[in-house]
Amino acid sequence: MLKFVFSELSLLGKPVLQNVRDLMQAGCPNIELMADGDGWDDLGGLWNRLAAELPKTGASFSLHPPAWDINLTSPIRELRDAAYVLHEKSIEFAHKIGASHLVLHPGFCNSSAFDKSRARSLAREAAERLAVKAKSLSLRLAFENVGYHGSSIYTDEEFCHALDGLDETLGYLIDTGHAHLNHWDVPALIDRLKDRIVGIHLHDNKADADRHLPMYEGSLNWPAIFRSIQNIPGDCNLVLEYAPGTPPDKLSEGCRILRKALLP
Repeated sequence: MLKFVFSELSLLGKPVLQNVRDLMQAGCPNIELMADGDGWDDLGGLWNRLAAELPKTGASFSLHPPAWDINLTSPIRELRDAAYVLHEKSIEFAHKIGASHLVLHPGFCNSSAFDKSRARSLAREAAERLAVKAKSLSLRLAFENVGYHGSSIYTDEEFCHALDGLDETLGYLIDTGHAHLNHWDVPALIDRLKDRIVGIHLHDNKADADRHLPMYEGSLNWPAIFRSIQNIPGDCNLVLEYAPGTPPDKLSEGCRILRKALLP
């Protein structure tokens, strides 16, 4: 079943509970929380409060853990360890709020001096370890293609095999904007991974920067993407992940586009 979801990214920095209410008011009860920015500061105390309050909103959730300063494949062990601990805590929080899945950024290389083959090995090790904890809590992990302009640790072919041999707790999350920046064929990527896709982050750009534009405001081939989405055999979260400051009516419009393109 295809599920339409609004990402909290568009309201980044504002109070979390108010964001959830505003997104529901915009017409969608399915929310992907974006645990980053000022609205998510002081994770320890805040997450305890949110774990009690979020289920009362009536929304359903997935969780995107902190990402901007986090790198599971950092060449510095202490930084990798800190990132790993935060992902473990994110898994626990996601379980408490009944989230369907947790987004997993495998990491990135911000310098040509870093060894991408080692980074891929570290990403696989972290994913395998985190999957053990997630599986114990009946939570799926959604392995996302991240990095662009040379920072991705995978080619499209490598990404398609990144989860080979790993537990089915791990599935793929395709980010359309990131793939487009790397000149990957997005419809072909969906077709290849359709049997193991957990979700898709839907946003647009002009192959120049990670702008998180609404659909049809960049240069992605959306009709071809929608045709591939229709061939996904299982459940899939279609997450409108629009940039901070995007008006809520753009999310509502995105939902109408998806309904018209994908629903009978």
